[in-house]
Amino acid sequence: MAKQMPKRNLEKVGLGVTGACVVLVTLVVLALIIMVAQKGLSAFFKDGVNIAGFFGGTKWDLSNTDQNGMPYTGALPLIVTSFSVTILSTIIALPISLGSAIFAVEIRPRFGSKVFQPLIELLTGIPSVVFGLIGFHVVVGACKAIFGVSTGLGILPGSIVLAVMILPTVTTLSIDALRAVPDGYRQGSLALGYTRWQTIWRVVLKSALPSLMTAVILGMTRAFGETLAVRMVIGGIEKMPAGLLDAASTITTTLTTSMAVYAEGSAQDDILWALGLLLMGMSLVFILIIHLIGRKGAKARG
Repeated sequence: MAKQMPKRNLEKVGLGVTGACVVLVTLVVLALIIMVAQKGLSAFFKDGVNIAGFFGGTKWDLSNTDQNGMPYTGALPLIVTSFSVTILSTIIALPISLGSAIFAVEIRPRFGSKVFQPLIELLTGIPSVVFGLIGFHVVVGACKAIFGVSTGLGILPGSIVLAVMILPTVTTLSIDALRAVPDGYRQGSLALGYTRWQTIWRVVLKSALPSLMTAVILGMTRAFGETLAVRMVIGGIEKMPAGLLDAASTITTTLTTSMAVYAEGSAQDDILWALGLLLMGMSLVFILIIHLIGRKGAKARG
């Protein structure tokens, strides 16, 4: 009995420590959400910013005011640019990531596990400013030469840079998704007379679809929240973009360039917090979609 008491005490200590960690993380998350929500909603309830004008207006200029003495808070150009860059970068990265994952898992699995996957994971450790520098000197220069534009800045170079940045995330998660498909599925398909490519297309990809969709959503989440690299190649002008090579600005780039300009507690500061609230809300939506896809996939496997 004396020997069992220390083990029980140790178990209680372990439960207490792990429980405290859970409580701490929960409190931090709730505190962040409450703080951003309180600051962001102040723009609408304290400063009187029109909600419809905020989401539907096309002029963003916090330095100047309209006839009512309110800054121009039309965030629609920032929202459109953010989604445009995110969607276009995903469209560029997805075929490359999926093709690479298929090759690394289904075609050359030994090469994929020992050479390709460690190599692609190295890209995740490269700072975003390096991607921004390469994008500014290579991608922007290429856009200027190919399309004959003056600056080469805009949504297209921003999307290309973001596609390279999310490539390791989407590729690695896609590889894990394909490897999670049981080998019995492949063997059963081949035994029924399907070719290797038919097996990959009709069996492996279909079975891994929920996990692949999760990889895509995580990549979009990374792209939606990226700031520095995009800021270096997109132009940083808060206006509605007229084309892929028109200088524009995303929600994140506007936040980084404007947050230190205005005094804390001012209407402009509250409006920027409202942008942060919008960004956090979209991130939560992406996370919710991931959970819904995961539950659907679990039910399908069950």
